[in-house]
Amino acid sequence: MGNRPEELRDLLDSVAKQRGSAIEIAVVGNGSPLPELPPGVRTVELPENLGIPGGRNVGIEAFGPDGGEVDVLLFLDDDGLLPNEDTAELVREAFAADPALGIVSFRIADPESGSTQRRHVPRLRASDPLRSSRVTTFLGGANAVRTEVFREVGGLPGEFFYAHEETDLAWRALDAGWMIDYRADMVLFHPLTAPSRHAVYHRMVARNRVWLARRNLPWTLVPVYLGVWMLLTLLRRPSGPALRAWFGGFKEGWTAPSGTRRPMRWRTVWRLTRLGRPPII
Repeated sequence: MGNRPEELRDLLDSVAKQRGSAIEIAVVGNGSPLPELPPGVRTVELPENLGIPGGRNVGIEAFGPDGGEVDVLLFLDDDGLLPNEDTAELVREAFAADPALGIVSFRIADPESGSTQRRHVPRLRASDPLRSSRVTTFLGGANAVRTEVFREVGGLPGEFFYAHEETDLAWRALDAGWMIDYRADMVLFHPLTAPSRHAVYHRMVARNRVWLARRNLPWTLVPVYLGVWMLLTLLRRPSGPALRAWFGGFKEGWTAPSGTRRPMRWRTVWRLTRLGRPPII
């Protein structure tokens, strides 16, 4: 977004320090001009903010159609930092060792305390962030994706703009037979934040939750999935304005086009269930 130039420089420095082959870098100015960047960095300046998934899709195409000039793409938030110099090597080893591995989700840790927020562990049993495991979704600002996944199932859903775009891609990848790993040893430092800091948080979380279900779930599971999330939202007792925004987004999710519908197969529903997160929560 162009408002963290110092943090961006620190991130790029941490990428340059990675051991092994040099990493090709692309930086997307998502509706903002770019600061001065190191030589060799690929750059794209967009005239308007396309949202998180839209900006990342542009970053993918910076490496050719579907990112095809490279084997794996890392996505790193511009206020993050790779504290360890072996992360890139770990990524290469993980994909080389497992041909079915499509996506790796990094552990996000606070640079001050080293702690990981529960919401940054992409599984239901999130009490131990230091435990690596197979998962059913991933963290958008700290991950690696095999570019073959994009060629097979497409990119992130640009119309989502913000919220749940990772789960949409994850469900499509899992339905195509790919696996997703959460790796606690691949770390991105990132300051502790609350997702509600975004003004559009409650509306888009609700709208995109409906779109996610409409696009990807068998119809019999759609009301179950959305009913569970409505109940969880009410149990969290949001403020009056937040709840009104949430219900406004929920209504918008049903009235606005959600994009192409490609419901997952029932065997994928069973895979998600065996991985510990059936697609009703």
